[in-house]
Amino acid sequence: MNSTLSDEQKRILFEKGTEAPFSGALLQEKRSGDFVCANCGKVLFSSDTKFDSGSGWPSFTEPKNLENVKLTTDTSHDMVRTEVSCANCGGHLGHVFDDGPRDRGGQRYCINSLSLEFKPDDKA
Repeated sequence: MNSTLSDEQKRILFEKGTEAPFSGALLQEKRSGDFVCANCGKVLFSSDTKFDSGSGWPSFTEPKNLENVKLTTDTSHDMVRTEVSCANCGGHLGHVFDDGPRDRGGQRYCINSLSLEFKPDDKA
């Protein structure tokens, strides 16, 4: 585990927590770059796939590299969802839903800001 993680980041990444909607620092991030795992630094999402879903969490239409995320069935809270985690370190990122933009594949990767760090492009 990355020793620089805050207690709240640890709760989300390793206890499968969720940050409050509309509270995340990366929700309004609009610069060009990559979103990486806050724990291990693995590249997870590109700004090219980020969109405003209105859900209160950063949303993406797809991972930058599908091999960097792990999808598993989550039956917690009396519902069936698909959990998204970092394939490298196992950190919980959020969930994926089938209510994303239809013209971009229909997926909405709903991700906690605190599970990510943003790495802007050099030209940004």
